[in-house]
Amino acid sequence: MSARRTRPVDISAWGDEPPRWIRLLAAEVEASNRQLAGQRIGMSRSTVALALANRYPSPSTAGVERRVLAALDGLECPAQGKTISSQQCRAFRERPVPTHNPMAMRNWRICQACPHNPDCPCGGEQ
Repeated sequence: MSARRTRPVDISAWGDEPPRWIRLLAAEVEASNRQLAGQRIGMSRSTVALALANRYPSPSTAGVERRVLAALDGLECPAQGKTISSQQCRAFRERPVPTHNPMAMRNWRICQACPHNPDCPCGGEQ
């Protein structure tokens, strides 16, 4: 399994305090890419790129915001048994194999087979 390369997403056009939905969308793009993030929120890659650049042509971004929050504001983690962010999900799944602890190994195996894991042979959703 190879680790995904991540590139920082520029959201400087939103100022010093970008809205939460923009930070969630940027984290999702960093964890995957614009195309997959768009599929995840049910919008196009172009919409994702324009929203992140604060150049969305509509006077309101409420529709994009609603979809981002519905899709990205927390994932139910079957390994940890709680809701976590996409960044926490990525950090948990990319940690080294815990060969020292049987319980940690069990959770790692659950994580590797999780539908949120894009590297899962089951066709992860991210």
